[in-house]
Amino acid sequence: MHPLLIALAAVYGAAAGLLVPRAAYRLAVEPEEARRTACPQGHPITGVARGWLGRARCPAVEPAALVMVPASAPPDSADSEPPAPCPAYGPARTTAPLVTAAACALLAAGVGARPELAVWLLLAPVAVLLATVDAAVHRLPDVLTLPAAGAAAALLGAAALLPGHGGSWTGALLGGLALAAAYFVLFLIRPDGLGFGDVKLALTLGIALGWYGWTVLFLGAFAGFVLGSVYGIGLMIVRRAYRKSAMPFGPFMALGALLGLLLGGYATA
Repeated sequence: MHPLLIALAAVYGAAAGLLVPRAAYRLAVEPEEARRTACPQGHPITGVARGWLGRARCPAVEPAALVMVPASAPPDSADSEPPAPCPAYGPARTTAPLVTAAACALLAAGVGARPELAVWLLLAPVAVLLATVDAAVHRLPDVLTLPAAGAAAALLGAAALLPGHGGSWTGALLGGLALAAAYFVLFLIRPDGLGFGDVKLALTLGIALGWYGWTVLFLGAFAGFVLGSVYGIGLMIVRRAYRKSAMPFGPFMALGALLGLLLGGYATA
């Protein structure tokens, strides 16, 4: 155990998780719809990186037509109020930082001070973001899944060059191809039950799990299916879903991969 490392990872995860709700809100649209540029209250989403980086907050001002500004007041007094939380971002304002912090802390505890930990910590907020979008609109945007796979492969390649790493870069690449191929076959068999976005996410998760070997790859992927099945059965029991009801599978894939990485980290300790 590395208490300081775990604490630092948790703080990093919480800080990164604060950026998830805004990006998730902008990406959580149907494929034919443009990405959101304003909240439902009409506040434009602006800031760093053209508004993509920032907390889930909006200006705490009324629409310009309704604001009464005294003649003697400074020109910008109507906009001088601090930003306030916007309800448009929903529960993710609270859950995303907590989930990301918990995931990063667990990864730090399981993997320890190895080079690959930096890769897992960088991927964790992306996984939470993808899970949040998938839970909202049942889709995994290409703008996240494909770059994440490339980044995972490149970063693990760099980690493999450093002393003290606990995995294999070749295994990571083969694992990504294997898991993506398996998901592609499942997609061809049941395209109504598995989206092509899940196939692309499987590439990233397979790269991560394959780093620790085939056993971890299998167990991490299997855990995702088990968790998703349990959730789906639970929904049917309480009559909130039926056998053919659509269900976001990305969150369970990510959670299964987290369990696999923790197993791999502990096994190579």
